Amino acid sequence: MIRLQFSIHLNYQIIDQPADFIFNIHAAPTARQTIVSESLSISQPVPSTITYDPILHHRLLRLRANPGPLQIAYQADVIIRAHEGDPQTITEMPIADLPMSVLPYLYPSRYCESDKLQQLANQTFGHLPPGYQRVAGIRKWVQERTRFASGSSEFTTSAIDTYQQQTGVCRDFAHLMIALCRALNIPARFCSGIDYGAAPVLGPTDFHAYVEVLLGGRWYIFDPSGVAIPMGFVRIGTGRDAADISFATIFGKIESSPPVIAIAAVNDPAQGYVLPWHCPQALSTDTPTGLPDADLFQG
Repeated sequence: MIRLQFSIHLNYQIIDQPADFIFNIHAAPTARQTIVSESLSISQPVPSTITYDPILHHRLLRLRANPGPLQIAYQADVIIRAHEGDPQTITEMPIADLPMSVLPYLYPSRYCESDKLQQLANQTFGHLPPGYQRVAGIRKWVQERTRFASGSSEFTTSAIDTYQQQTGVCRDFAHLMIALCRALNIPARFCSGIDYGAAPVLGPTDFHAYVEVLLGGRWYIFDPSGVAIPMGFVRIGTGRDAADISFATIFGKIESSPPVIAIAAVNDPAQGYVLPWHCPQALSTDTPTGLPDADLFQG
């Protein structure tokens, strides 16, 4: 088991008029990611609501803040018990067998123009045997072809842009891999979270974007940027692409500073907790096909 403890601090200055915020910063309760404890503080005494998505498992915090400073602080202690599968035996699923809830992850989306990458995907990966290994080949191709460089892209950068520029940050790697998978009729989706184990040379801990691909009835984790350890990913949000799950969506005039994020892993083998490591097995931290799962907030 992996046990991770993390905190997120956000700072804003609301100017002139009240501003509306939608935050996606809570750890997602899934069948394989248990929230041991968590806390949230909001500096302004304003009403807030948290809504839960029973399919994707993420939670959205909504509030309207008054002019002046606003600080949001969230921290959580989570235990991850990832499902481990044999990459050699995991197959792709026929379209006819896909649940209706999965179909949106086959279509082009704002940042993943899979329809424009079909020729490239078929020429580059169409000859490979279908299954986990083909998807792993896509992940490797994206990582090797694309240079990771902080600040190298904009919030408007799409999969096509990343393919052409051959540089980007984790969200750009994720969008390109997702688009290539969808171009081959393989369901793929965008995940946001916090990662443990990223190289310090990349800078302070930040939100991390990675990919989940539906294979053999499960959503399996892939990290096309290759900068972190998939076993150390805390799931926060899940969607078609980054447009669905920004950590903060803001309606109003504000000033902000970069998020301050910290994460630590519990190393206590006697209690069954080990540090994240690069596991050769296929990893999944969601329910099969992402269907609703009861009692996820228990334990």
